[in-house]
Amino acid sequence: MSSGTPLIRLAERLKQPFARNGGPGRLHPSAVWTEASSTAAMVLAPAWRAVRGAWLKHAWPVLSVVSILGWSVLAAAILLWATGQAFGWQEAKAAAIAAFVIFLVAVGFILGRSAYGVVLDLARTRVAVGDSAVGSIAVSNTSARPLLPAALELPVGKATAVFHLPRMKPGQVHEDLFTIPTARRAVIVVGPVRSVRADPLHLLRRQVLWTEPEDLFVHPRTVALAGSAAGFIRDLEGMPTTDLSSADVSFHALRDYVPGDDRRHIHWKTTARTSKLMVRQFEETRRAHLAIALSINTDEYASETEFEMAVSAAASIGRQAIREQRELDIITQHGPLRCETGRNMLDDMTRIVGAPMRRTAVDLARTLADTVPNASVSFFVVGSNVTATQLRSAAVSVPPGVRSLAVRVEAGAAPARANIADLTVLTLGDLADLAIVLRKAAA
Repeated sequence: MSSGTPLIRLAERLKQPFARNGGPGRLHPSAVWTEASSTAAMVLAPAWRAVRGAWLKHAWPVLSVVSILGWSVLAAAILLWATGQAFGWQEAKAAAIAAFVIFLVAVGFILGRSAYGVVLDLARTRVAVGDSAVGSIAVSNTSARPLLPAALELPVGKATAVFHLPRMKPGQVHEDLFTIPTARRAVIVVGPVRSVRADPLHLLRRQVLWTEPEDLFVHPRTVALAGSAAGFIRDLEGMPTTDLSSADVSFHALRDYVPGDDRRHIHWKTTARTSKLMVRQFEETRRAHLAIALSINTDEYASETEFEMAVSAAASIGRQAIREQRELDIITQHGPLRCETGRNMLDDMTRIVGAPMRRTAVDLARTLADTVPNASVSFFVVGSNVTATQLRSAAVSVPPGVRSLAVRVEAGAAPARANIADLTVLTLGDLADLAIVLRKAAA
């Protein structure tokens, strides 16, 4: 085996015509460039990491202070001085000196250190659409000298809020309250809080980060569903199957006693009447297991309002299932969602982003049947652009014995129910009508 650096090993392979096993050892010309490139990458990688680390640690913090306008002023000063030197224009030299002086004066505005203690406090990190999200920033002067007025910036999503600090004595605390709009479902990154020093012309801008960013989850709007609203499951303890069992909660029939049967299941009245030991026989039952397929293909929705209503409907049904301690699975075209707790489920619902895609609700129904084969009730939450033919194809994917329902969201439509084969199609025109629509399913 060759030893040494990667460059030495590559040179040895180029010189050796044959390998020890008798096969060709010399590299094919087309492979020389590939191996040489990978070898060069291995050799240069440590040097590149060192240069990149030095740049980020030392050079970038200094250069990033200069704004685009500041770089423009510096470039103009250099150009004017070079022009004045070349053509003897004293006016150009004077303008260059003036630009340099302005730049040097700007440096004085950003020098110095600020000693702040900053606390960013969000009253709640999880709210629903339309709820108020309130936070506060508490700033204290931790130095032994007074601090001049300054400004703090708080990025909130794509926007930035500015808080003006007064002149603060040592130990003084200044607090500001703020409200974050929650009109849309989103994960909003709040922070980090940063102090900013800049000159009046904004040639230079120096900022210091004081807190870590925090995520604010604006959950989809949900509606509470009464127990009867989920009446599509008639037996809350389970749905009967055709498998017989000697112990369960769904009584089926009586049969002769067989040695080994549990004597607690002997039916004594029948035994006394027939003079034979008779035991109860049961049907096996299964716990209610809900499976929800939420289509995030925006081509199947007439508007963004419909899509958001579909997300809210799926979240409302899932939240009710978790409250009733039922098994729950939710999937989209991008995969399954976490359903261990209502908080996890709503967090994942908040992260959902709809997009046009090739996979339709029919494909999602097939995926649901393969992913959750033991479901007792399956929901397909789709938009108004999904046709009856597509819903019929989706119903074919449902395994026998599974109750299947489709919630077809159509903004402004009246609550309605229809049947397509074994699929119950529920029309939802307003989120507030979800409980009414579900009661129609149980009728």
